[in-house]
Amino acid sequence: MKTVYAVSENIISSLGFTSRENLESLLSGKTGITVHHNETLYPQPVPLSLVDSVQLEQRFESVLAEYKKQHSPAFFTRLEKMLILSAADALRGSSINPENEKTILILSTTKGNIDLLEDRFMAKFDHNRVYLWALASVIRNFFGFKNTPLIISNACISGVIALIAASRLLRSGTYDSAVVTGGDIATEFVISGFQSFQALSPEPCKPFDLRRNGLSLGEGCGSIVLSSNPPENTNVRIMLMGGSVSNDANHISGPSRTGEELSMAITRAMNESGIEKAGLDYISAHGTATPFNDEMEAKALSLCNLNDVPVNSFKGYWGHTLGASGVMESAALIGSMKTNCIYKSVGFETPGVSERINIAAETIYKPVNNCLKTASGFGGCNAALVFQKT
Repeated sequence: MKTVYAVSENIISSLGFTSRENLESLLSGKTGITVHHNETLYPQPVPLSLVDSVQLEQRFESVLAEYKKQHSPAFFTRLEKMLILSAADALRGSSINPENEKTILILSTTKGNIDLLEDRFMAKFDHNRVYLWALASVIRNFFGFKNTPLIISNACISGVIALIAASRLLRSGTYDSAVVTGGDIATEFVISGFQSFQALSPEPCKPFDLRRNGLSLGEGCGSIVLSSNPPENTNVRIMLMGGSVSNDANHISGPSRTGEELSMAITRAMNESGIEKAGLDYISAHGTATPFNDEMEAKALSLCNLNDVPVNSFKGYWGHTLGASGVMESAALIGSMKTNCIYKSVGFETPGVSERINIAAETIYKPVNNCLKTASGFGGCNAALVFQKT
């Protein structure tokens, strides 16, 4: 089986439009979650992490010029602009040619262009653009990908599954490279849905903290270019070593109460990677800051005897970005590996889960060579990824 390398990555969030911009904000402990009162999104003020619209338009016009596209910016939806910007930035950091027949585009999203169901967009875009295949086609056509895109839409583990699927396709030799891009936007549909669950915090979320009282929603995109060929011009090589998915079949929206099923995904991913659990340096948790999710994750990590490994959640920085979260957070994890820096879990002060786990209350500088990424989502789905640096 071939080795899979993470060649380049991008993050677009309320904190910036590149991985570097975002990592600098993470290092400063800055959160992008602020209270917004936008009645097109929700009738009352609500904490959100939103991408800067002015910068989005300016940067997208530059990408249109770079790729010599004749389309007006108005042809593209907000999410399409974000996904194209993210993928373009990741591609700049690689030598991957999208038009190569051995390259595949993999799109991760939960709701796609769901805002096109709103009256204000009905007359502006063809109704088919609301379908995920149509969204993927826009991205494919922009860059000229030869192969039909693969779309992963499995609740909040979509991004992690997309990376697992890409790694398996590359290991088997089906493709030589994959561009994995994930994105979701804040919309009336999404915000109202989470409010109906009474799952949103009235303040920026506090993953794993005693006073956590719900999640914060965010919008964003992440892209990671994977290749079975080692990256050029670098002494640091980061490999995707293993991944696994499980389902606890507990409840349509509530996670397992025991953590056994996430524990199973973690164990299988570790076994596939060939890395001993004792060798883990860092865990990037899902960490939504809801009472049940954080408790379940803590139990899963304890079942795996990972109580002493430093853990953080990026949700306190840019909120829960749904189908983008697994890709964005994996890109940030790769940033930690490159800089040997584990960013503090912003919002965390006092342990608030029943198991003792090692939440990073402050930024930690140490060698970061073997890392675990976890994710969980509606429908009882769980996923885990293992990365290694050489």
